[in-house]
Amino acid sequence: MRILAISDTEEGWLYDRWDASRVAGVDLIVSCGDLPARYLEHIVTLANVPLLYVWGNHDTAYERHAPEGCTCVDGRILDFRGLRVMGLGGSIRYNDQVHGFTEAEMARRAARLALLASASGGVDLVVTHAPVRGYGDLDDLPHRGFEALGRLLERTRPRYLLHGHVHMEYGRIERVREHPCGTTIVNACGSYVLEIPDDALEEHRGLFHPESV
Repeated sequence: MRILAISDTEEGWLYDRWDASRVAGVDLIVSCGDLPARYLEHIVTLANVPLLYVWGNHDTAYERHAPEGCTCVDGRILDFRGLRVMGLGGSIRYNDQVHGFTEAEMARRAARLALLASASGGVDLVVTHAPVRGYGDLDDLPHRGFEALGRLLERTRPRYLLHGHVHMEYGRIERVREHPCGTTIVNACGSYVLEIPDDALEEHRGLFHPESV
């Protein structure tokens, strides 16, 4: 399975200089937040594949106009061709104008989804806006990651976590990191293509069957 992950920064080849060759073979598009609705709508229309998204801290405009033709996975677990996808958007709340959460609030959100994942046979891909604390975040409050996301990884052990929020141009930002629990963490700012071997998607069984995309 080929996933095009996008976040934070609009790229010309995906908008005003659309390059169809670069999305050839893409099965799913995932937005990790802070991208305008019109941008996501343009991409999902031309790519003609499903697009899942979570809210970034600057996506409060989604309250008035959510991206049409796209599916919000924020606070949910969805199934895409056997790939279990969990979404947790938002950043640390550093003022009243952003889509943000306190550490305690994110811990409650993550715990609820961890229970849901446990009942449904697990999760393969976690999509967040903010990073895991200590894995690709910065020390200033607006760009600090959530410790609750680290506990979520340890509890659910997904194969991958995609996030945004920390732009690549902020400094020496590593695109890909490995968490001690075995999860590969990818900063999707701009764009990144994630290749998941088909044999890595095992059949899930459980009491709960998440919605399909």
